[in-house]
Amino acid sequence: MNDPFFFGYGSLVNRNTHSFEQAHPAQISGWRRAWRRSPSRDLCYLTAVPDPASTIDGLIAAVPSGDWAALDVRERAYLRRDATHQVNHEVNHDPEVAIYAIEADAHHPPTAQNPILLSYLDVVVQGYLTEFGQEGVARFFETTDGWGGPILNDREDPIYPRAQSLCADETALVDQLLASVTPKWS
Repeated sequence: MNDPFFFGYGSLVNRNTHSFEQAHPAQISGWRRAWRRSPSRDLCYLTAVPDPASTIDGLIAAVPSGDWAALDVRERAYLRRDATHQVNHEVNHDPEVAIYAIEADAHHPPTAQNPILLSYLDVVVQGYLTEFGQEGVARFFETTDGWGGPILNDREDPIYPRAQSLCADETALVDQLLASVTPKWS
């Protein structure tokens, strides 16, 4: 790809989890987020699944030096797919944009053995709150599938390697929205 950017829709929306420059709010059409597990990871993470009726918020960011290697390592459980014509952004030029998604037949719903980490969800919600406000967080919950999966409360001792501290209001927001989707706690 010439002048490559990528679309982040999970932890990459939280700028505290990376140092990618030229990050800009964006939307992508034709995709929806889902909590999924894959054989390459023990825990459940977000992936993007094709959905022609859906649009999700996220960030686009320039791939450092146009070199995909480091980003491919970070996103090793995912396939990189071209999404240039599906992304709406305010960058003053037309970069090529990719999205990372787990291969369709290689992901499955969460299980008790592969729960959603609360520390990961906290990072994602904090990012959406910063970038898109409370309305953006509500849209995140509305445009994400798999909320019936088990959630592991690892807030006190985070397992997620890029965990962030949340203020009391952020924690309350996560907890309030989780209560509205009635998760299973593991």
